[in-house]
Amino acid sequence: MKIAVCPGSFDPVTYGHLDIITRACDIFDRVYVAVLTNPAKSALFTPDERVEMLSTATRHLDAVICERFDGLVVEYARLRGAIAIVRGLRAVTDFEFELKMASMNHHLDKEVETVFMMTSNEYSFLSSSAVKEVASLGGNVSAWVPSCVAEALTRKYSHAREAEIS
Repeated sequence: MKIAVCPGSFDPVTYGHLDIITRACDIFDRVYVAVLTNPAKSALFTPDERVEMLSTATRHLDAVICERFDGLVVEYARLRGAIAIVRGLRAVTDFEFELKMASMNHHLDKEVETVFMMTSNEYSFLSSSAVKEVASLGGNVSAWVPSCVAEALTRKYSHAREAEIS
């Protein structure tokens, strides 16, 4: 069985993420989608909320298992018996960062390869940060995220706006 890990913060999951996850399922028998905590980022959703949204958004993909994990991606990959870490690329700036991470991961574990996939053109502009910004200002993000995510964003930002008013 060919196993891959698709790690990310997924705060929140977008159709760009789902594009990469779905295409990874065409290549690998099992894809573990790992919600990792990034100490450099301030998350809107808890790791458990992100896993729940991912699980809902990928329930039609039999090969996918969504989990949270703290620590090094290569250690998580080892735990799951993965042969690859799947990473999506949108632009050259993504590549520069991802190349450094892939090199570090290869140094830590030469048995786990990094597989880069270009995001489909229709999602190349999309980022979780941009989605959150639009949603925080009351904009419609339903073209960029699954309905469960759009609803969760509306709830989060409605509560935030209500707290500001109070």
